Amino acid sequence: MSKGVILLAAGGTGGHLFPAEALAHELIERGWKVHLATDHRAERYSRQFPAVEVHSIASATLGSKNPIAMLSAFWSIWQGVRQAGRVIARIKPEAVVGFGGYPTLPPLYAATRRKVPTLIHEQNAVMGRANKALASRVDAIAGGFLPEGASAEGAKTVTTGNPVRPQILEAAKTPYTAPAADEPFRFLVFGGSQGAQFFSDAVPAAIALLPEAQRKRLAITQQARAEDVARVKAAYANLGVDAQVSPFFTDMAARMAAAHLVMSRSGASTVSEIAVIGRPALLVPYPHALDHDQAANAAALAAAGGAELHPQSTLSAERIAALVGGLMEDPGRLTAMAAAARSAGKPDAARLLADLTEAIASGKTVSDYRRTRA
Repeated sequence: MSKGVILLAAGGTGGHLFPAEALAHELIERGWKVHLATDHRAERYSRQFPAVEVHSIASATLGSKNPIAMLSAFWSIWQGVRQAGRVIARIKPEAVVGFGGYPTLPPLYAATRRKVPTLIHEQNAVMGRANKALASRVDAIAGGFLPEGASAEGAKTVTTGNPVRPQILEAAKTPYTAPAADEPFRFLVFGGSQGAQFFSDAVPAAIALLPEAQRKRLAITQQARAEDVARVKAAYANLGVDAQVSPFFTDMAARMAAAHLVMSRSGASTVSEIAVIGRPALLVPYPHALDHDQAANAAALAAAGGAELHPQSTLSAERIAALVGGLMEDPGRLTAMAAAARSAGKPDAARLLADLTEAIASGKTVSDYRRTRA
Protein backbone atom coordinates (compact mmCIF):
# COMPACT_ATOMS: atom_id res chain seq x y z
CA MET A 1 0.00 0.00 0.00
CA SER A 2 1.34 3.43 -0.94
CA LYS A 3 2.37 5.73 1.88
CA GLY A 4 1.50 8.76 -0.25
CA VAL A 5 3.26 11.11 -2.65
CA ILE A 6 6.62 12.86 -2.40
CA LEU A 7 7.37 15.59 -4.95
CA LEU A 8 11.05 16.00 -5.84
CA ALA A 9 12.25 19.22 -7.50
CA ALA A 10 15.59 19.42 -9.28
CA GLY A 11 17.38 21.64 -11.78
CA GLY A 12 17.66 20.29 -15.29
CA THR A 13 21.24 19.01 -15.10
CA GLY A 14 22.63 15.60 -14.27
CA GLY A 15 24.40 17.00 -11.20
CA HIS A 16 21.11 18.04 -9.62
CA LEU A 17 19.05 15.13 -10.90
CA PHE A 18 21.31 12.29 -9.79
CA PRO A 19 20.79 12.69 -6.01
CA ALA A 20 17.08 13.17 -6.68
CA GLU A 21 17.03 9.89 -8.61
CA ALA A 22 18.87 8.07 -5.81
CA LEU A 23 16.31 9.33 -3.28
CA ALA A 24 13.46 8.39 -5.61
CA HIS A 25 14.61 4.76 -5.77
CA GLU A 26 14.92 4.60 -1.98
CA LEU A 27 11.48 6.13 -1.40
CA ILE A 28 9.82 3.84 -3.95
CA GLU A 29 11.31 0.82 -2.15
CA ARG A 30 9.67 2.13 1.03
CA GLY A 31 6.26 2.38 -0.61
CA TRP A 32 6.06 6.03 -1.67
CA LYS A 33 4.89 7.38 -5.01
CA VAL A 34 7.40 9.86 -6.42
CA HIS A 35 6.74 12.78 -8.77
CA LEU A 36 9.43 15.01 -10.29
CA ALA A 37 9.21 18.75 -10.96
CA THR A 38 11.92 20.16 -13.21
CA ASP A 39 12.40 22.37 -16.26
CA HIS A 40 12.49 21.57 -19.98
CA ARG A 41 16.24 20.85 -19.92
CA ALA A 42 15.63 17.64 -17.97
CA GLU A 43 13.65 15.92 -20.71
CA ARG A 44 16.69 13.90 -21.84
CA TYR A 45 17.23 12.64 -18.27
CA SER A 46 13.64 12.18 -17.15
CA ARG A 47 13.01 9.10 -19.28
CA GLN A 48 15.16 7.14 -16.84
CA PHE A 49 13.80 8.88 -13.76
CA PRO A 50 11.56 6.56 -11.68
CA ALA A 51 8.68 9.00 -11.26
CA VAL A 52 4.94 8.43 -11.59
CA GLU A 53 4.84 11.72 -13.48
CA VAL A 54 7.35 14.39 -14.53
CA HIS A 55 6.07 17.97 -14.32
CA SER A 56 7.77 20.62 -16.46
CA ILE A 57 7.63 23.88 -14.49
CA ALA A 58 8.52 27.32 -15.82
CA SER A 59 11.61 28.92 -14.28
CA ALA A 60 14.55 31.18 -15.09
CA THR A 61 18.04 31.99 -13.90
CA LEU A 62 18.45 35.12 -11.81
CA GLY A 63 21.66 37.08 -12.10
CA SER A 64 21.45 39.31 -15.14
CA LYS A 65 22.03 43.01 -14.47
CA ASN A 66 19.76 43.93 -17.35
CA PRO A 67 16.50 45.19 -15.76
CA ILE A 68 14.36 43.83 -18.60
CA ALA A 69 16.00 40.41 -18.32
CA MET A 70 15.48 40.49 -14.54
CA LEU A 71 11.80 41.33 -14.91
CA SER A 72 11.42 38.54 -17.45
CA ALA A 73 13.12 36.07 -15.10
CA PHE A 74 10.91 37.04 -12.14
CA TRP A 75 7.82 36.73 -14.34
CA SER A 76 8.86 33.23 -15.44
CA ILE A 77 9.48 32.19 -11.85
CA TRP A 78 6.11 33.59 -10.75
CA GLN A 79 4.42 31.69 -13.57
CA GLY A 80 6.27 28.61 -12.35
CA VAL A 81 5.05 29.16 -8.78
CA ARG A 82 1.46 29.21 -10.06
CA GLN A 83 2.05 26.08 -12.16
CA ALA A 84 3.65 24.28 -9.25
CA GLY A 85 0.81 25.32 -6.98
CA ARG A 86 -1.68 23.66 -9.30
CA VAL A 87 0.42 20.49 -9.41
CA ILE A 88 0.67 20.40 -5.62
CA ALA A 89 -3.08 20.92 -5.26
CA ARG A 90 -3.69 17.98 -7.60
CA ILE A 91 -1.17 15.38 -6.39
CA LYS A 92 -1.24 16.41 -2.69
CA PRO A 93 2.35 15.52 -1.73
CA GLU A 94 3.27 14.77 1.87
CA ALA A 95 6.53 16.68 1.33
CA VAL A 96 8.45 18.54 -1.38
CA VAL A 97 12.21 18.00 -1.62
CA GLY A 98 14.47 20.33 -3.64
CA PHE A 99 17.94 19.54 -5.00
CA GLY A 100 19.24 22.92 -6.10
CA GLY A 101 19.20 24.91 -9.30
CA TYR A 102 16.79 27.71 -10.11
CA PRO A 103 14.06 25.32 -11.35
CA THR A 104 13.57 24.29 -7.71
CA LEU A 105 12.45 27.77 -6.69
CA PRO A 106 8.85 27.64 -8.00
CA PRO A 107 7.91 24.23 -6.51
CA LEU A 108 9.49 24.98 -3.14
CA TYR A 109 7.96 28.46 -2.90
CA ALA A 110 4.58 27.05 -3.86
CA ALA A 111 4.93 24.33 -1.23
CA THR A 112 5.83 26.75 1.56
CA ARG A 113 2.85 28.95 0.63
CA ARG A 114 0.58 25.90 0.96
CA LYS A 115 2.18 24.74 4.25
CA VAL A 116 3.46 21.51 2.71
CA PRO A 117 6.58 20.22 4.56
CA THR A 118 9.75 21.12 2.66
CA LEU A 119 13.36 19.97 2.54
CA ILE A 120 16.32 21.01 0.40
CA HIS A 121 19.47 18.99 -0.29
CA GLU A 122 22.74 20.87 -0.82
CA GLN A 123 25.56 18.83 -2.35
CA ASN A 124 28.36 21.30 -1.71
CA ALA A 125 30.04 22.61 1.43
CA VAL A 126 28.68 26.08 0.63
CA MET A 127 25.10 26.73 -0.42
CA GLY A 128 24.22 27.38 -4.02
CA ARG A 129 22.26 30.52 -4.80
CA ALA A 130 18.88 28.86 -5.30
CA ASN A 131 19.16 26.86 -2.09
CA LYS A 132 20.36 29.94 -0.23
CA ALA A 133 17.22 31.77 -1.35
CA LEU A 134 15.10 28.93 0.03
CA ALA A 135 17.01 28.13 3.23
CA SER A 136 15.06 30.43 5.55
CA ARG A 137 11.69 29.18 4.28
CA VAL A 138 12.10 25.39 4.29
CA ASP A 139 11.61 23.03 7.22
CA ALA A 140 14.91 21.16 6.87
CA ILE A 141 18.24 21.19 5.02
CA ALA A 142 20.10 18.01 4.09
CA GLY A 143 23.80 18.61 3.57
CA GLY A 144 26.36 16.72 1.57
CA PHE A 145 29.09 18.55 3.51
CA LEU A 146 27.18 21.28 5.36
CA PRO A 147 27.73 21.04 9.12
CA GLU A 148 25.01 20.71 11.71
CA GLY A 149 25.12 23.51 14.26
CA ALA A 150 23.41 26.22 16.25
CA SER A 151 23.21 28.89 13.54
CA ALA A 152 19.88 29.60 11.86
CA GLU A 153 20.79 27.32 8.95
CA GLY A 154 22.79 24.84 11.01
CA ALA A 155 19.89 24.34 13.42
CA LYS A 156 17.78 22.90 10.62
CA THR A 157 20.63 21.06 8.85
CA VAL A 158 21.23 17.31 8.89
CA THR A 159 24.47 16.05 7.34
CA THR A 160 23.29 13.15 5.20
CA GLY A 161 26.11 13.11 2.66
CA ASN A 162 25.62 12.86 -1.09
CA PRO A 163 24.14 9.71 -2.66
CA VAL A 164 26.69 7.92 -4.85
CA ARG A 165 26.32 5.59 -7.84
CA PRO A 166 25.90 1.82 -7.31
CA GLN A 167 29.27 1.30 -9.05
CA ILE A 168 30.91 3.42 -6.34
CA LEU A 169 29.33 1.34 -3.57
CA GLU A 170 30.63 -1.81 -5.29
CA ALA A 171 34.11 -0.29 -5.67
CA ALA A 172 34.10 0.64 -1.98
CA LYS A 173 34.30 -3.07 -1.14
CA THR A 174 37.95 -3.04 -2.29
CA PRO A 175 40.23 -2.34 0.70
CA TYR A 176 43.15 0.04 0.37
CA THR A 177 46.68 -1.34 0.46
CA ALA A 178 49.62 0.98 -0.05
CA PRO A 179 52.22 -0.52 -2.41
CA ALA A 180 55.60 -1.73 -1.27
CA ALA A 181 58.71 0.10 -2.49
CA ASP A 182 59.25 -2.38 -5.32
CA GLU A 183 55.60 -2.55 -6.46
CA PRO A 184 53.77 -0.52 -9.15
CA PHE A 185 52.23 2.75 -7.94
CA ARG A 186 48.84 3.43 -9.55
CA PHE A 187 48.18 7.18 -9.94
CA LEU A 188 44.74 8.33 -11.14
CA VAL A 189 44.36 11.88 -12.52
CA PHE A 190 41.05 13.36 -13.64
CA GLY A 191 39.41 16.74 -13.72
CA GLY A 192 36.36 16.92 -15.93
CA SER A 193 36.21 19.07 -19.05
CA GLN A 194 37.18 22.26 -17.21
CA GLY A 195 40.01 20.73 -15.20
CA ALA A 196 41.61 18.30 -17.60
CA GLN A 197 43.70 20.88 -19.48
CA PHE A 198 45.56 22.00 -16.36
CA PHE A 199 46.37 18.41 -15.47
CA SER A 200 47.36 17.64 -19.07
CA ASP A 201 49.92 20.45 -18.92
CA ALA A 202 51.15 20.15 -15.35
CA VAL A 203 51.24 16.45 -14.49
CA PRO A 204 53.45 15.13 -17.33
CA ALA A 205 55.87 18.00 -16.65
CA ALA A 206 55.94 17.02 -12.98
CA ILE A 207 56.46 13.32 -13.68
CA ALA A 208 59.45 14.25 -15.85
CA LEU A 209 61.12 15.66 -12.72
CA LEU A 210 60.81 12.46 -10.68
CA PRO A 211 63.80 10.14 -10.29
CA GLU A 212 63.91 7.35 -12.85
CA ALA A 213 63.26 4.71 -10.18
CA GLN A 214 59.95 6.37 -9.28
CA ARG A 215 58.94 6.87 -12.91
CA LYS A 216 59.44 3.15 -13.55
CA ARG A 217 57.04 2.32 -10.72
CA LEU A 218 54.26 4.59 -11.94
CA ALA A 219 51.14 3.31 -13.68
CA ILE A 220 49.12 6.40 -14.58
CA THR A 221 45.48 6.64 -15.60
CA GLN A 222 44.67 10.17 -16.76
CA GLN A 223 41.56 11.79 -18.15
CA ALA A 224 42.37 14.37 -20.81
CA ARG A 225 40.45 16.38 -23.36
CA ALA A 226 40.27 14.70 -26.75
CA GLU A 227 42.53 17.36 -28.28
CA ASP A 228 45.16 16.74 -25.56
CA VAL A 229 45.24 12.93 -25.53
CA ALA A 230 47.93 12.46 -28.19
CA ARG A 231 50.41 14.90 -26.65
CA VAL A 232 49.88 13.60 -23.10
CA LYS A 233 50.38 10.01 -24.27
CA ALA A 234 53.52 11.05 -26.13
CA ALA A 235 54.90 12.84 -23.08
CA TYR A 236 54.55 9.76 -20.91
CA ALA A 237 55.88 7.45 -23.63
CA ASN A 238 59.00 9.62 -23.96
CA LEU A 239 59.51 9.26 -20.21
CA GLY A 240 59.05 5.50 -20.30
CA VAL A 241 56.01 5.78 -18.01
CA ASP A 242 53.14 3.29 -18.23
CA ALA A 243 50.06 5.45 -18.88
CA GLN A 244 46.49 5.09 -20.08
CA VAL A 245 45.09 8.41 -21.32
CA SER A 246 41.54 8.94 -22.55
CA PRO A 247 38.79 11.59 -22.58
CA PHE A 248 36.47 9.19 -20.79
CA PHE A 249 36.67 5.95 -18.83
CA THR A 250 33.52 3.85 -18.50
CA ASP A 251 34.97 2.02 -15.48
CA MET A 252 36.08 5.05 -13.47
CA ALA A 253 34.77 3.61 -10.19
CA ALA A 254 36.93 0.51 -10.58
CA ARG A 255 39.94 2.62 -11.56
CA MET A 256 39.43 4.77 -8.48
CA ALA A 257 39.32 1.65 -6.31
CA ALA A 258 42.55 0.39 -7.92
CA ALA A 259 44.39 3.70 -7.40
CA HIS A 260 47.01 4.24 -4.72
CA LEU A 261 46.69 8.03 -5.12
CA VAL A 262 44.10 10.27 -6.80
CA MET A 263 44.61 13.78 -8.11
CA SER A 264 41.43 15.56 -9.15
CA ARG A 265 39.14 18.55 -9.01
CA SER A 266 36.80 18.71 -6.03
CA GLY A 267 33.21 18.85 -7.19
CA ALA A 268 30.72 17.52 -4.66
CA SER A 269 30.20 14.17 -6.41
CA THR A 270 33.93 13.59 -6.89
CA VAL A 271 34.81 14.30 -3.27
CA SER A 272 31.90 12.15 -2.06
CA GLU A 273 32.99 9.24 -4.25
CA ILE A 274 36.64 9.48 -3.18
CA ALA A 275 35.52 9.43 0.46
CA VAL A 276 33.15 6.47 0.09
CA ILE A 277 35.78 4.38 -1.71
CA GLY A 278 38.45 5.61 0.70
CA ARG A 279 41.40 6.73 -1.40
CA PRO A 280 44.08 9.33 -0.56
CA ALA A 281 43.73 12.38 -2.77
CA LEU A 282 45.43 15.56 -3.87
CA LEU A 283 42.48 17.88 -4.48
CA VAL A 284 42.91 20.89 -6.76
CA PRO A 285 39.74 23.03 -6.68
CA TYR A 286 38.67 24.56 -9.98
CA PRO A 287 39.71 28.20 -9.37
CA HIS A 288 36.76 29.73 -11.24
CA ALA A 289 34.02 27.66 -9.58
CA LEU A 290 30.92 29.64 -8.65
CA ASP A 291 30.94 30.62 -4.95
CA HIS A 292 34.25 28.71 -4.54
CA ASP A 293 32.26 25.60 -3.73
CA GLN A 294 35.04 23.26 -4.87
CA ALA A 295 37.50 24.81 -2.43
CA ALA A 296 35.02 24.34 0.40
CA ASN A 297 34.37 20.71 -0.58
CA ALA A 298 38.09 19.96 -0.67
CA ALA A 299 38.59 21.69 2.68
CA ALA A 300 35.95 19.46 4.26
CA LEU A 301 37.73 16.23 3.27
CA ALA A 302 41.16 17.70 4.04
CA ALA A 303 39.98 18.65 7.53
CA ALA A 304 39.00 15.01 8.06
CA GLY A 305 42.52 13.95 7.06
CA GLY A 306 41.45 12.17 3.88
CA ALA A 307 42.97 14.55 1.35
CA GLU A 308 45.35 17.42 0.78
CA LEU A 309 43.99 20.69 -0.65
CA HIS A 310 46.28 22.45 -3.11
CA PRO A 311 45.14 25.63 -4.90
CA GLN A 312 46.00 25.51 -8.59
CA SER A 313 48.00 28.73 -8.30
CA THR A 314 50.48 26.98 -5.97
CA LEU A 315 51.09 23.96 -8.20
CA SER A 316 54.18 24.26 -10.34
CA ALA A 317 55.61 21.13 -11.93
CA GLU A 318 58.25 21.09 -9.20
CA ARG A 319 55.60 21.25 -6.46
CA ILE A 320 53.52 18.43 -7.97
CA ALA A 321 56.65 16.29 -8.34
CA ALA A 322 57.51 16.85 -4.68
CA LEU A 323 53.97 15.96 -3.56
CA VAL A 324 53.64 12.82 -5.65
CA GLY A 325 57.21 11.68 -5.09
CA GLY A 326 56.93 12.22 -1.35
CA LEU A 327 53.73 10.21 -1.04
CA MET A 328 55.17 7.39 -3.15
CA GLU A 329 57.78 6.94 -0.43
CA ASP A 330 55.35 7.26 2.49
CA PRO A 331 52.97 4.26 2.60
CA GLY A 332 52.03 5.05 6.18
CA ARG A 333 50.76 8.49 5.19
CA LEU A 334 48.84 7.04 2.25
CA THR A 335 47.22 4.38 4.44
CA ALA A 336 46.22 6.95 7.06
CA MET A 337 44.70 9.26 4.44
CA ALA A 338 42.75 6.37 2.90
CA ALA A 339 41.34 5.38 6.28
CA ALA A 340 40.41 8.98 7.11
CA ALA A 341 38.70 9.42 3.74
CA ARG A 342 36.65 6.26 4.23
CA SER A 343 35.64 7.37 7.73
CA ALA A 344 34.37 10.65 6.26
CA GLY A 345 32.37 8.91 3.53
CA LYS A 346 28.61 8.44 3.63
CA PRO A 347 27.83 5.26 1.69
CA ASP A 348 24.31 5.25 3.14
CA ALA A 349 23.50 8.83 2.10
CA ALA A 350 20.40 7.81 0.12
CA ARG A 351 19.00 5.99 3.16
CA LEU A 352 19.75 8.91 5.48
CA LEU A 353 18.14 11.33 3.03
CA ALA A 354 15.03 9.14 2.80
CA ASP A 355 14.86 8.90 6.61
CA LEU A 356 14.91 12.69 6.88
CA THR A 357 12.33 13.05 4.11
CA GLU A 358 9.95 10.68 5.88
CA ALA A 359 10.47 12.49 9.17
CA ILE A 360 9.65 15.88 7.63
CA ALA A 361 6.66 14.39 5.79
CA SER A 362 5.30 13.09 9.09
CA GLY A 363 5.47 16.54 10.67
CA LYS A 364 8.65 16.07 12.71
CA THR A 365 11.10 18.92 13.15
CA VAL A 366 14.84 18.56 12.62
CA SER A 367 15.24 18.54 16.41
CA ASP A 368 12.77 15.65 16.63
CA TYR A 369 14.66 13.78 13.92
CA ARG A 370 18.04 14.27 15.56
CA ARG A 371 16.76 12.86 18.84
CA THR A 372 15.42 9.70 17.23
CA ARG A 373 17.82 8.98 14.34
CA ALA A 374 19.79 5.74 14.38
